[in-house]
Amino acid sequence: MTAALCLENVTKRYGQTVAVDGVSFTAEPGRLFGLLGPNGAGKTSTIRMVTNITTPDEGTITLGGTPVGPASQARMGYLPEERGLYRKLKVGEQLVYLARLKGMTEADATASVRRWLDRFDGLDWAGKKTEELSKGMQQKVQFISTVVHDPTLVILDEPFSGLDPINADLLVEVIGELREGGRTVLFASHRMESVEALCDDLCLMAHGRVVLAGPLREVKRRFGRDTVSVAFDGDGTWLDPLVDANAVRVLSRTGGLVSVRLAGAAPRDVLAAALAGGVEVDRFEVHEPPLVDIFRQAVAGAGIAPVESAA
Repeated sequence: MTAALCLENVTKRYGQTVAVDGVSFTAEPGRLFGLLGPNGAGKTSTIRMVTNITTPDEGTITLGGTPVGPASQARMGYLPEERGLYRKLKVGEQLVYLARLKGMTEADATASVRRWLDRFDGLDWAGKKTEELSKGMQQKVQFISTVVHDPTLVILDEPFSGLDPINADLLVEVIGELREGGRTVLFASHRMESVEALCDDLCLMAHGRVVLAGPLREVKRRFGRDTVSVAFDGDGTWLDPLVDANAVRVLSRTGGLVSVRLAGAAPRDVLAAALAGGVEVDRFEVHEPPLVDIFRQAVAGAGIAPVESAA
């Protein structure tokens, strides 16, 4: 069972403050959708409306073509940024209880809890109280509570917060399995570099507004490939004319390895300058701009006031 999540011109106000301003996007089944932006961008307010914790003042939100409401909550799994588990309850009992709240029978809930605990190598956690587990184990139990009822839509708000690299890699693997299983996965984060490799589609927000949206590859293609690295043997003065003309900006220079940001020059101009300078080029690479740089350009292009770093 799969379903697209669609937001159309969604607005939310709190008094005189417009927290979400005319936001529209579609998160498709079988794809990982990144809802990205700095703290205060409106991501959490948007998620609260998607999960029907609050309702929009304007616009519509549908899941599989049906307006979201109390009945749609059982089809959703939500991992909030602020984690919360019953510390005195045993893990197995707690997960079964939460699954039953989403409409599962006790038998189905028990079987699902066992499968998920096994997936995270945590079958021996079932009889332990939450407070007896390490922070990393608790994080995994919280994630299991999000997906144990086999939701159509999975919403993950800063899911890697507090995880060590090994557990983060495991979570990436599991998220990939959800995507391959046709689930609609909405991933909210302010750390763009941590999710750039995961997202298929994205929506970048600032001050409650969408500043950029679309498939990640198309977004990157739109903003070009603006960083060049050259490994060479010889005198590095070949680069000086381009620097003096403000055609490139040097990002790093160490011996025979230089990295520059294009500021008017094309990649071929850098290569031509190296060859004309008589150096032997061992490696020449053109890189896509990082997502955080694209975000800054999009914010500037939209005429929105600068925001704090989204990295």
